[in-house]
Amino acid sequence: MLMKLLDRLEEVIIAFLIGAATLVIFVSVVHRYLVGFPIPVVQDYLLTLNLAWAQELCIYMFVWMAKFGAAYGVRTGIHVGVDVLINRLDAPLRAKFVVFGLLAGALFTGLVGTMGATFVWHMSDTDQTSPDLEWPMWIIYLAIPLGSYLMCFRFLQVCVAFLRTGELPHHDHGHVDGIEEEKPEDTNWFQMDDNLHPKDIAHHEGAQREGTQHKTKEGGQ
Repeated sequence: MLMKLLDRLEEVIIAFLIGAATLVIFVSVVHRYLVGFPIPVVQDYLLTLNLAWAQELCIYMFVWMAKFGAAYGVRTGIHVGVDVLINRLDAPLRAKFVVFGLLAGALFTGLVGTMGATFVWHMSDTDQTSPDLEWPMWIIYLAIPLGSYLMCFRFLQVCVAFLRTGELPHHDHGHVDGIEEEKPEDTNWFQMDDNLHPKDIAHHEGAQREGTQHKTKEGGQ
């Protein structure tokens, strides 16, 4: 239950950050272009709106999205990995290398999260704020420890699942969640009675026999 809640929260945060950043950028661009049109009243009103903070906000949202998205990628197997040599190894040796890689990823992200948490802790004692939004910078940098620790947890989660089942998460880029894929029918292309598909040797021999018999009947008549 808790794992499903964490998974859903992770997905909601990523989706919200992507949607909000896209909306903010769109509004900022439209505002910038509309200000250039000399429309009475409208231009004066738009000039009173200060959207200089939009770019900075989008940058911060994309940073948070990237950190949580990286953790989501570990859980779903989206990250690109060069596993040509690993897959050629024997099963026991391959399993050892996979576990080593997952534990190394957990160690690295855990160290980054710890150093990030220390950095945020010291920054919280300062009055440093962002240039446009004037938000405390320690809140913005909080994405580093939160995202890194979550990614570390996902590495350990995948490692435990691999030790139990021997399988790694795999993401099918052609699959869309919520859409059921129809199973392809087992069609024998050689048996299709048309001129658009290849025919096997038996088909050609049968067609030749039928043609010969047909000509023999016509000759007899």
